[in-house]
Amino acid sequence: MGTTADKRQHQVAAWLTRQGLDPAGLTPLAADAGTRRYFRLATPDGPRVIMDAPEQPLACQAYLRIGGLLGTAGVHVPAVTAADPDAGVMVLEDLGDNSYLDALAGATATADADALMEAALEALVRLQAATRPDVLPVYDAARLQAELALFPAWYVRRHLGVQPDSAWMAAWQRSCRLLVAAALEQPRVWVHRDFMARNLLVATPNPGVIDFQDALLGPVTYDLVSLLRDAFIDFPPAAEARWCARYAEYAQDAGIALPAQLAAAVDWMGAQRHLKVLGIFARLRYRDGKPRYLADAPRFLAYLERELAPYPALAELRELLAALPRPESAQ
Repeated sequence: MGTTADKRQHQVAAWLTRQGLDPAGLTPLAADAGTRRYFRLATPDGPRVIMDAPEQPLACQAYLRIGGLLGTAGVHVPAVTAADPDAGVMVLEDLGDNSYLDALAGATATADADALMEAALEALVRLQAATRPDVLPVYDAARLQAELALFPAWYVRRHLGVQPDSAWMAAWQRSCRLLVAAALEQPRVWVHRDFMARNLLVATPNPGVIDFQDALLGPVTYDLVSLLRDAFIDFPPAAEARWCARYAEYAQDAGIALPAQLAAAVDWMGAQRHLKVLGIFARLRYRDGKPRYLADAPRFLAYLERELAPYPALAELRELLAALPRPESAQ
């Protein structure tokens, strides 16, 4: 890394040297959907992960603060052994490469998948049970609506090449108001916002949780949706129902308030999240030059069909989506 002309890489190498670490053995890890970079580094005390987040002091500060909250709640997050938020560099505990995504995809028995998911649900409930007001920003109506706006802007217009007319946009806005209102009606807890298999690592104790710096105070079903209706892996409906029921047991035992109709709340929250993620994935392709995420668009469209179908109030939204070209026919 230090042999390149990349000024940033030299800055990181110099900072590591000041921490008494030898940057010569830095090895790149998997790319992040954002602008952060991760490296593995061998040290006398064992391997460490170096997070490089240039010009992101607030994100680094949030990582340190929220990591402390989650650790106190009993959630296994990487320990921070050195950090300079202003420089955007941190040295983290290395929890390994075995993600839940890989482990679940390779699970050969139902019991193996159940053990992994039940550990994840227990960790989620510990996170939610630790909720305190006025600690994290609120996942409010403005943020929910801004996320939904990514769908027509990036997925419909930019990816599909469709220019919605005024009638389409009016129907879209009506549907968005319904989804936002439903989200705001849910009990509020601390929300990781990407509590999914790629951000859970097989570790001791299980799971190790990463990428939590964007946590907010928001709808109680949000992280459950992220886990059960994953961006990159499908679960059988029977397994999803079993894990949802197990979550409800754990949550009730922990005194976490749940919506009266949990399955419906999961569907409505899922619709908001999956529309948002389709917009984000399209933006990653066309703005950020990261096309691989859109390959999973059919999975999200299938989720949306499941989530919208049972509810007459969402029929208008279902019709809007059904009228759009399928991804394979987009330009």
